[in-house]
Amino acid sequence: MTETGKIIPATLLLAGWAVGAVAQQQRPNIVVIMSDQQRADLCGREGFPMEITPFVDRMAEQGAWFNRAYTTAPASVPARTSFLTGRFPNATRVRSNHNTEDAVYGAHLFGVAREQGYQTALVGKNHSFLTKSEADCWIPYGHGGQGGVKPGTPEADFNKYLASLNMYANFEPAPYGVEMQQPYRMVDDAVEWIRENHDQPFLMWLSFSEPHCPYQVCEPYYSMFSPDKIPANLTDSSALAAKGWRYEQLNEMMGTARPHYERRLQELRGLYMGMVRLIDDQVARFIDSLQQMEVYQNTVFVVLADHGDYVGEYGLMNKGAGMPDVLCRIPMVWFGKGIAPSGLRPDHVSIADLFPTFCEVMGAEIPMGVQGRSLWDMLQGKPYPQEEFTSVMGEGGYGGQYYTKEDGTDYIGEGCMRKNSSSFDCLNTWTQSGTQRLLRKGDWKLIYDMEGNGELYNLKNDPMEIRNLYGDPAYAARQAEMVAELLKWTLGTEDPLPIPRARYIFKRYPHNYMFVPGEDASASK
Repeated sequence: MTETGKIIPATLLLAGWAVGAVAQQQRPNIVVIMSDQQRADLCGREGFPMEITPFVDRMAEQGAWFNRAYTTAPASVPARTSFLTGRFPNATRVRSNHNTEDAVYGAHLFGVAREQGYQTALVGKNHSFLTKSEADCWIPYGHGGQGGVKPGTPEADFNKYLASLNMYANFEPAPYGVEMQQPYRMVDDAVEWIRENHDQPFLMWLSFSEPHCPYQVCEPYYSMFSPDKIPANLTDSSALAAKGWRYEQLNEMMGTARPHYERRLQELRGLYMGMVRLIDDQVARFIDSLQQMEVYQNTVFVVLADHGDYVGEYGLMNKGAGMPDVLCRIPMVWFGKGIAPSGLRPDHVSIADLFPTFCEVMGAEIPMGVQGRSLWDMLQGKPYPQEEFTSVMGEGGYGGQYYTKEDGTDYIGEGCMRKNSSSFDCLNTWTQSGTQRLLRKGDWKLIYDMEGNGELYNLKNDPMEIRNLYGDPAYAARQAEMVAELLKWTLGTEDPLPIPRARYIFKRYPHNYMFVPGEDASASK
């Protein structure tokens, strides 16, 4: 029995003991390197023809990487809440960027790490329910600059520069060198803290606020991806009609806030790519520093993003409408201590899987209420039930009915635009209302909403999701299969909290698998 009197099957206790014993012997550090709004397919390992992420590509070859990794929601706060709690937005109750303090969970990553004797550090963007008191180190950065800097310092001047861009862009090289760019300073801060505190195991969340807008970058990165060098997009604004009214209205909003932005899409894309390359170089510098300190050898690393960015597809930048893969599929690369060199993996995984994975890395029991599945056996090259990872789900929308143009277009009154300003929030009443779910299974993707509208795509043949096959009799069997799989996920991610307080035995599969028992669960039946 646990300290709360709950009965746990014997196999789970044995599995937990084994993981705990190994973790106590090894005590690996954990570093989560997260970027904000980084599109998954803009990297060499997925065929992008320019050197945009050369370092992380090399680490992917030495470790493990997933091209079917998904965020739980294409918005920062819901996604980051899922990362910290291992729970989907429907369970955390955080379905928008405006519900940070409403998160519902039983435990979170930083709390479990502290319970296991880990020092904890956040360097960078938070944008979650986490508070300063819950970390031993708290060095905040955001889209408007570094927090807590003294007036009159170069850092304060850089903050003013970022604020002057109104969350849009600087189409000239940034007037500051690489050393003043936030990713560079964040790595300096992270390395300094680790140098002084690596005498005991630590958990660090190194959380870059880029390549999210404001889109800006200094030389030499500004010139690396000039508009005349970068490849053309697969789509443009001519695809908006096929994608539907939400995309069309988002395009209208962006054009209203930022007149003629479509004419500068190639420039915006170049700035974005330069920011991604700057981050990649700073990740390389960070890893090199840890190797020199001999900390790398005992550290588990994961590099990922909270969600993606259109980066010009459909004639759009940023995010907002719909659940296309450019927004919902995320980069995810694992390497370091205990990670078997397996390269590209076919498994379907989620940002919600990180917390339970780290629980097993630390030797902690996966807390009740966690919905993600531990990847630790898989990442170590041990046997695992591959059928557990044949699909993955994502969520979108804050609920209610769709708010459309017919309901009104007071963008300034709603707050997503400011009068006489290029400032614009793509996450707003029009783009975020309603409820959607996505399901990825192999080459196929389903999107379904609360009105019964469906989208079905073959991503191998149609990666930008233009030809909707939902309702086509030729794909009726595939459609039925995908709808049934989505229903399974919807029921499987119903919040188990609170569990029955008396008598009933709550059964959980090892490693928190949702659908498949695994080889070591037979005795629990």
